Amino acid sequence: MQKIREKYFKIFQLEGSQGYENRAVMGGLQALGKTWPSEAREQGVSESLIPLISSFFNRYPIIEPENRRNVLLEIGDLLSIPNIKTLPAYVQTENTAVLAPKPIKPAKEAGKNIPIPRTPAPQPEEQVVRSKVNTRLREIASKPMDDEAHGLEAPVSVIRGVGDKQGAHLVKLGVHKIKDLLYLFPRRYDDYSKLKTINQLQYGEEVTILARVVSVDAFQTKKGKRLVEAVVSDTTGALRLLWMNQDWHVRYLKKDLFISVSGKIDTYLGRPVIWYPDYEPIDKQQLHTNRIVPVYPLTAKITQRWLRRTQFNTVRYWAPRVNDFLPEQLRDEAQLLQTQDALLQVHFPENNEALKAAQRRFAFDELFLLQVGVLQQKQQWQQLVGHPYTVTDEWVTKRVAALPYELTNAQKRSLDEIRADIAKDHPMNRLLQGDVGSGKTIVAVMGMAMVIESGAQAALMAPTGILAEQHYQTIRNLLTISTEEHPAFLEEGQVRLLTGDTGQADRGEIFRGLESGYVKLLIGTHALIEDPVTFQNLQMVVVDEQHRFGVSQRAALRSKGDNPHLLVMTATPIPRSLQFTIFGDLDVSIMDEMPAGRLPVTTMIVYPTERERVYQTIRKQVGEGHQAFIIYPLVEAGENEEIKAAVDEQVRLQEEVFPDLKVGLVHGRLKPTEKDAVMLAFRAKQFDILVSTSVVEVGVDIPNATIMVIEGANHFGLSQLHQFRGRVGRGEAQSLCFLIPDNENAVENRRLQVMTETNDGFRLAEVDLEERGPGDFLGTRQAGTIDLKMASLADTVLIKQTRELATKLLDKDPDLSLEEHQDMKAAVAAFWPKADGAGDVS
Repeated sequence: MQKIREKYFKIFQLEGSQGYENRAVMGGLQALGKTWPSEAREQGVSESLIPLISSFFNRYPIIEPENRRNVLLEIGDLLSIPNIKTLPAYVQTENTAVLAPKPIKPAKEAGKNIPIPRTPAPQPEEQVVRSKVNTRLREIASKPMDDEAHGLEAPVSVIRGVGDKQGAHLVKLGVHKIKDLLYLFPRRYDDYSKLKTINQLQYGEEVTILARVVSVDAFQTKKGKRLVEAVVSDTTGALRLLWMNQDWHVRYLKKDLFISVSGKIDTYLGRPVIWYPDYEPIDKQQLHTNRIVPVYPLTAKITQRWLRRTQFNTVRYWAPRVNDFLPEQLRDEAQLLQTQDALLQVHFPENNEALKAAQRRFAFDELFLLQVGVLQQKQQWQQLVGHPYTVTDEWVTKRVAALPYELTNAQKRSLDEIRADIAKDHPMNRLLQGDVGSGKTIVAVMGMAMVIESGAQAALMAPTGILAEQHYQTIRNLLTISTEEHPAFLEEGQVRLLTGDTGQADRGEIFRGLESGYVKLLIGTHALIEDPVTFQNLQMVVVDEQHRFGVSQRAALRSKGDNPHLLVMTATPIPRSLQFTIFGDLDVSIMDEMPAGRLPVTTMIVYPTERERVYQTIRKQVGEGHQAFIIYPLVEAGENEEIKAAVDEQVRLQEEVFPDLKVGLVHGRLKPTEKDAVMLAFRAKQFDILVSTSVVEVGVDIPNATIMVIEGANHFGLSQLHQFRGRVGRGEAQSLCFLIPDNENAVENRRLQVMTETNDGFRLAEVDLEERGPGDFLGTRQAGTIDLKMASLADTVLIKQTRELATKLLDKDPDLSLEEHQDMKAAVAAFWPKADGAGDVS
């Protein structure tokens, strides 16, 4: 993990030297939130840290500059970066100086109606659970209703019982001001009126129980790790709580202590257990509340009882003073609580119905503001002036007839949609999504040909050199080769490839051809956006695997032309609910049909004890002239010692398992040119087996490969597994995909079963969204700026409602210029921070 520590320390040093102005990396530090997860897994970073650090990067641009150093220090501590404390202090300039508000006294009677423990109990200081502060809604809430409401901007330290010391601890939860504390929502609730007893627990369910600690012990495992086991009991049975390498629980869990325990029921050595549960000491006062009790995210030196009491006092006094940005008419139409009531009920609900209503209000707010933002972006795009291009039906018929195979109905439908778009006087802004092997490239080529037919130019940008080279070979064969029946559409020199490896002589020839207009279609990598590249008349841009590029890179390519038509392609099927939210500003073409004659890949789950059978299958396939992939979650073994890693496994496979075969290795730490060299060697059959991490997920075309083995399959999302599977099955032979989870008892193996039941990427995407949340898909869009804490992007009913209401609102008032919509306009601005390339497809 040393390389990752050195890299991020350099970035953080640069950020500090620039006054924490979020300029250390292109696109801001939030851009790291997109690249961090895959990089962290390859470097062996603990899986539990990855989402925590991602959330810090994603929130970075909306944190006040004076607090950004603390965020970087927090990340540094989590990664154990040496010398992280040496980051320069934030220096406040005249422009950033703000007068601190006067201390505000909360209402004296705020806490009299609910029993609150007077003395906070000891809490495990090492247990760190990160913030659920909704950073967008808290900005919206802070708009003053009257002079007193200015207090929402006051530092949290002015609240009675907080002070500077506890205020410094709350900063780690993202709480700086009073408004932040209001929007620090509970991460779960304990309903003391509906608790289960131990004898009622069932495998796989999330539960909360009340029990007495019977014993606590720590053991050494065979692998040298420390296993902490606490046995707890109620009057009906006993349950074991387990932690690995967390001996400090032994100090806090004392015999006969009564605790509230929450977690997921699993099995270990045939017994019911909860791994890494949340727990909290309880007393009789809590036991007899007989109500729903909020459980907040914590950090060191902050106890659950202290935070609960502080929240109660804060919410009771300040919630009524929060601004509600929704007009009364819209609120009534959507049947929503007022913000003030929702805040009271989300923190201290009177009953389950009130809690659900409060959660629905905040979920609605998030989705509604998201919908308004994307619809406004779509309106802005449609107001741009573009150049229309039309072709005749006869032209289309001739070009389709010249193709080497017949188009599917999905391809024909998508081509018709693109043809209609480029005939309009505003630029196309379309997402072409299709499963692996559905034939997206041919549709994009036909679209570019329509523009080229009128004398304009087109460009296709791919994320890697090898993928750009694949596109170049495909497009050259389609457009520059003549047959007896069909003359070539372009001369060979009019289709060119530009990558980092292109020689200087070829570069000069390409640049001259672009400026003169002779070169009609340029395919390449990020080299396309460099300054020397000047087009005579670029009118269509295609971005392949668009999530591999940042907003600024796509904007730079578009700037090479005059509002060119834009088509972005992805092989990751986007669930329908995301098409109407995160991707709502795009027109979408769906390729949900595979070309005739393509054999579906047979997928099966194989457990570690059956690995030898997989090796025998590989040997048999290689003997028949085929090749195999073997994927691992990590590059090298690090903190996750039980997860197999690519580097070590490649050595073992080459020396012990396949000494007579050639086993190659590719991973994310290699330079791009080194990765391309390995992939080209594999395609040239210089390797029989390729060991890899997730770098082969996208775009590699190896028709001879028939075996895909995925080790540690339970560590990947279904959509990502589907992408791996798509690397095989590209030839005429039947292909196989083996999923090998870490062990036979993993609960997630039931999730993997879906992979064996369908090859439909859209179905897998929906399941992935339901089970893992939107993270995998939001990575395909600059999603660090979208902060959804209460809403679920799987809630299709609420998504539909917010879409309809947002459309109705913008039809009436596109710019939100009416007086009644000024609060909402401010809310949208707070929810959608400005960034370079705003309004761009991202």
